[in-house]
Amino acid sequence: MRPYFKKIKNKKLRVNDEIRISPVRLIDENGKNLGIIPLNKAIDIAKEKGLDLVEIAPHIKPPVCRIINYGKYLYQQSKKTKSTKKDIVKGIRIGLRTASHDLNTKVKQAEKFLKKGYKVKIELRLRGRERIHKDLAYEKLKEFLSFISIDYIIQQEVKSQPFGVNVIIMKK
Repeated sequence: MRPYFKKIKNKKLRVNDEIRISPVRLIDENGKNLGIIPLNKAIDIAKEKGLDLVEIAPHIKPPVCRIINYGKYLYQQSKKTKSTKKDIVKGIRIGLRTASHDLNTKVKQAEKFLKKGYKVKIELRLRGRERIHKDLAYEKLKEFLSFISIDYIIQQEVKSQPFGVNVIIMKK
């Protein structure tokens, strides 16, 4: 049976003297497990190497601490979150009878998403008897794409769905 660990969002990791529980399981800068060591000795080892002692897994008994450069660790974590941002797909939904002013608003929104580095899925929904006119939907979608002023690449070609057509674009 796996123990239940609560996910804590935006929780700052404890560093050096902020760590409260002794003893700790110590991992060195190379990833080697040094075993269970008293907290004050672990802090001394980290200071000798000119690095920080960071509590990586506080919910485990004993807590897991790692000897690393804390600033470098924070930088790597921020890079990971930025790289996942580019995989997020933002959606814009239009209809066959969407007015031109509303289309302009949706174009501005799509451009804003593209500038921020997101992929954009433009979905043209067909309702009721509109489903018969898929050719009009393709034309409307191409017209919408022509309004976008930012250079983009079509990542997924125009694709027919049960309730309309869609395309995924991303910034060049």
